[in-house]
Amino acid sequence: MEVNLAGLEIKNPTMLAAGILGVSGLTLKRVAEAGAGAVITKSIGPQPREGYPNPTIVETDCGLLNAVGLANPGVEEFMPEIPIAKKGGAPVIASIFGSSEQEFAYVASRMEQAGADALELNVSCPHAKISAIGQSADLTGAVVRAVKGAVGIPIFVKLTPNVADLVSTSQAAERAGADGLTCINTVRAMTIDLDTHKPILGNKIGGLSGQAIKPIAVRCVYEVYEAVSTPVIGSGGVWNWRDAVEFFLAGASAVQVGTAVLHKDLSVFSQINRGISKYMHAKGCANLKDLIGLSHRA
Repeated sequence: MEVNLAGLEIKNPTMLAAGILGVSGLTLKRVAEAGAGAVITKSIGPQPREGYPNPTIVETDCGLLNAVGLANPGVEEFMPEIPIAKKGGAPVIASIFGSSEQEFAYVASRMEQAGADALELNVSCPHAKISAIGQSADLTGAVVRAVKGAVGIPIFVKLTPNVADLVSTSQAAERAGADGLTCINTVRAMTIDLDTHKPILGNKIGGLSGQAIKPIAVRCVYEVYEAVSTPVIGSGGVWNWRDAVEFFLAGASAVQVGTAVLHKDLSVFSQINRGISKYMHAKGCANLKDLIGLSHRA
């Protein structure tokens, strides 16, 4: 069940997705102690940011819709949370964002100094201006190169499904030095109140997560796996061990769990890992590598 992601050793292939319980060192520590192989902070930028007005999160009949607006205390304020999170015994990955190459590089450097084990570059939030970075192969590559030149820890790039050509963006990130790719961020979406006739979210448009987007995420992992040689991390609608295995078969080396944590509880990580282990035993798999990308060879 152990996984090596570009030199980052994790005890099992489940990771806490960015934006879920990643608000403090203590919450990240709790998730790690509950069985997650790695934990990811909420997205942190160079300066404090209030985010969008309420409501910022809406439960729909098919998933969770959010437009938080990248609210965060800023990197300098958040840095002390990293050592606390690391006490949970799992690698801590800092999700970071910025409006320019220089801002990404600055936040990345500070997070490395704080003790982060790896970085996830959020170039793809569907309800913020940074989404324009992830929609451009050239801009994505430029950000990755800037961060790569500023830090020595692994860099993962969180890709957006809200783009016509995901493969080109993934290849540009790899050429620029990305150590891994996360597929996918939330899907651009909205919902309207039938009584007021107005969009429910304060920002009107947000990002959809949960089970509804899993087929999209699996397709993205499948396509990206065929196009790059760097590890791919699956994210989007992982609810149970069967979902995790499906991502492995598509080509993911690990999976992120987010919305399921809110609907269930922190035991979801141990439940998923037990299911994966039982499946591997039933199929005669010696290790997780036997499953990764198997659908491409079937």
